[in-house]
Amino acid sequence: MTITKAYIVNHLTQNGGLGKNDAIRVTEDLIELMKKRLESGDSILISGFGKFSVKAKRARRGRNPHTGEDLILEPRRVVTFHASGILRDRVSGKARS
Repeated sequence: MTITKAYIVNHLTQNGGLGKNDAIRVTEDLIELMKKRLESGDSILISGFGKFSVKAKRARRGRNPHTGEDLILEPRRVVTFHASGILRDRVSGKARS
């Protein structure tokens, strides 16, 4: 199952005691805050969940898989995610000591 913004809004209205408009606003504000911080190069650490970081990728040689043509991939920035130990343990089914 994919969790969508609509799913989050529904969850907040049913379990979080928020009205639908408030849940929409909170969801949109949180996502916008995260986008702005990542765009500026900051990391986002959510305790017990993980860390979103922006990493710089250098230019590199690549190949078009369709044509086989060599090309240079431009430098770029990518978002990475590293799960916290707590999240890794929960996903793997291990209990944390």
